[in-house]
Amino acid sequence: MASADRTLVVRNGSVVEGTGTGPRPDRALVLRDGRIDWVGPAAEIPEISAPHRVVDADGGTILPGFVDAHVHMTMSGEGMNPADLINQPPHYGYFTAIPRLKATLDAGVTSVRDLAGLDQAVVRAVDEGIVPGPRITTAYRALGPTGGHGDFRTCCGFDYGTVLGPDGAVSVNTDGPAEALRATREVMRKGAKVIKVMASGGVWSPQDTPWHDGLNTEEMAVIVREAASHDVPVAAHAQSARSIRNALTAGVTSVEHGYEIDERGVELMLDRGAYLVPTLSTATTPPDPATSADYAVAKKLKLQEHLSENITAAIRAGVRVALGTDSGICRHGRNLRELALLVEHGMTPMGALLAGTRDAAALLGLADEIGTLEPGKRADVVVCAGDPLTDITLPGDPDNITAVIKDGRVHKGTAAPRADTFR
Repeated sequence: MASADRTLVVRNGSVVEGTGTGPRPDRALVLRDGRIDWVGPAAEIPEISAPHRVVDADGGTILPGFVDAHVHMTMSGEGMNPADLINQPPHYGYFTAIPRLKATLDAGVTSVRDLAGLDQAVVRAVDEGIVPGPRITTAYRALGPTGGHGDFRTCCGFDYGTVLGPDGAVSVNTDGPAEALRATREVMRKGAKVIKVMASGGVWSPQDTPWHDGLNTEEMAVIVREAASHDVPVAAHAQSARSIRNALTAGVTSVEHGYEIDERGVELMLDRGAYLVPTLSTATTPPDPATSADYAVAKKLKLQEHLSENITAAIRAGVRVALGTDSGICRHGRNLRELALLVEHGMTPMGALLAGTRDAAALLGLADEIGTLEPGKRADVVVCAGDPLTDITLPGDPDNITAVIKDGRVHKGTAAPRADTFR
């Protein structure tokens, strides 16, 4: 990994720590060896005798690095038409992911959960600084039933999933408890730190719909049990009300999308403490007939009829929410537009910021490392021009993200020349 500056000072801004308090005006941070060393009033910065660099927030807001809990880096975000993919060579996804990873980091997202597509080769390349990008938690491949979501074989046999995943697929066709057990073990062997299951059909798969069940409760329960034995959470793609209930009954950690969640689904989420990752950036984007297959356009238009009211009801009921965009289905590098959409669907601006920092970090199992600006945590810091608590749309424009620091290294923004001392 590229070396961090030994010491950085971030100053001249208000701080939103990601703990639910603030903003705290005229605050500063001291970052040492890739960790947060000190947070407090600018007038009380401890003496720093060693050479260091200064990041000037220029009156903006200093925040924790954001987390996007649902992305697909090997997918373009510009529609998925099998006819456009038929001549794409295998493993091309590795290379298309490179600029998307950088754009995501530049947008203020320092950690992502890639829910099918990336493998541990890309994770390692980012960790070692070969490729600039956010920290990656990967599912490797999703587990779904033959003919269900994730099975991208068309009726003539062309499998366009083989060019969407750099390792040759984005899913593992999984039928029955025995295959569910084996597939879970296999994706964990390949580096998965989260298991993704397809509890319902979907928009982009050619042979099913969001109103079809995917894996059944028994299959998902086997996956949840096996994953839990390795402290690995399970994320369920679930769009219909029934599939959401099935997934929660099986014990999943999070429901992805959840567009048709009903009262019983909300009750189960509250009872089990599961997270909802509503991916509103994708949900609310109109389908483009020019770049998408006809069947996908029809399914998405139907799905959009009531999803906003359903998600709003769930948020207002108090379900736990983590920010996720489904970037790859929608455009990359605009991840923090999700914050304003969360507010439009019932969250407060502070609640939305927490969904994209503290709460998303907890969902990834990284709450001890990232998500808040507290001493001892990784030095993931973002500076936003203006006050997002006053105007939550500000972070959604990457031009307003004036500095991005990940693990104590400045990836975006200017840092003042090294100084001998700073008080």
